[in-house]
Amino acid sequence: MTPEEQLQILTAGTAKVLSEKELLEKLRLGRPLRIKLGVDPTAPDIHLGHTVALEKLRQFQLLGHQAVMLIGDFTATIGDPSGRSVTRPPLTRDEVLVNAATYTEQAFKILDKEKTEIVYNGDWFRKMSYEDILRLNSRVTLQQMLQREDFRNRIESGQEVRLHELQYPVMQGWDSVEIRADVEIGGTDQLFNILVGRDLQKEEGQPQQVVMVVPLLEGLDGVKKMSKSYGNYVGVSDAPNDMFGKIMSVSDTLMVRYYLVLLGETLDPAAHPMEAKKALAEKITARFHGAEAGVAARTDWDTRFSKKDLAAAELPELAIAELPAELNVLSLTAHGFKAAFDLEKSNGELRKQFITTGSVQLNGEKLVDPNAAVAVKAGDVLKLSKKHAVRFV
Repeated sequence: MTPEEQLQILTAGTAKVLSEKELLEKLRLGRPLRIKLGVDPTAPDIHLGHTVALEKLRQFQLLGHQAVMLIGDFTATIGDPSGRSVTRPPLTRDEVLVNAATYTEQAFKILDKEKTEIVYNGDWFRKMSYEDILRLNSRVTLQQMLQREDFRNRIESGQEVRLHELQYPVMQGWDSVEIRADVEIGGTDQLFNILVGRDLQKEEGQPQQVVMVVPLLEGLDGVKKMSKSYGNYVGVSDAPNDMFGKIMSVSDTLMVRYYLVLLGETLDPAAHPMEAKKALAEKITARFHGAEAGVAARTDWDTRFSKKDLAAAELPELAIAELPAELNVLSLTAHGFKAAFDLEKSNGELRKQFITTGSVQLNGEKLVDPNAAVAVKAGDVLKLSKKHAVRFV
């Protein structure tokens, strides 16, 4: 592709590029660019929100550029303060390395492992003397650090900001110097840190990296960013049927963003929303579990929800022997959500949103009286909601 064609692909779906002119100039150099994506493996698993930057890195990789995944085995022990209202709890290096193993394994479901350069920033930071650190710190000012909204907000609200947190942007910036990055990819919350990298590269006499920030992906609720703590996430390691089902729960508006940000595709406005959503769910499931799993998950969904044939569907199983004593519709419904899907729901929520609305059905028969006694036998199917059903064994 021409540099202009590459630019059009690479900037699609981004939140900000500083600047497109600089990126075009680098693309015209006629050599593979070094594209940096830094990750701090503070947890072992990744979700679709993490994959937005990985997908952008993959686009560069497919166009012949060098993907450089920087593992923050040193910086992760401090924790990125970006967007945080409190200091992160520290991690040991052993904990970080354990997380890094599963993190990279999941990342390579997107990236070409054989064409990805993996580097660890502990390789240079652990060799630095205190004199080196002081010299590095002298290149930034406290005023620069306090331009960060998260630091400023914490200070103004009387919350502490630890001095080691001020080091984080400096260290992330120095990573770019060490690996001679041409472009750095990150979420919108990384803009400040990436700009520090540009400043340090300039002081070192290096060409400055292009800043490319991608949007933070909204979770399934369409409001908050995708996060395990909010319960609105789709995990890369989720089972195929679970992954497919979660994606089917997104709104039509959010579906358009998922197409662009996760697949790099523009949704045809003439497409039927339900069919488009199934295609989205199948493509994302296939990305992480293979084409056959994507097709199978779609078939299972159609069996359970489109054709309403729950008896033939593959469902989570619940042991009759483990059901609560003195079983009624309310206790049965609560047990089904908790035991099969790890969902805690209040009695009021169960009554108003599921039982009295007719969502709860045993073998197709609606159970609308929360206090009614109920008996189940092996093979019975309990439908809890549009997206949740179980089989008794």
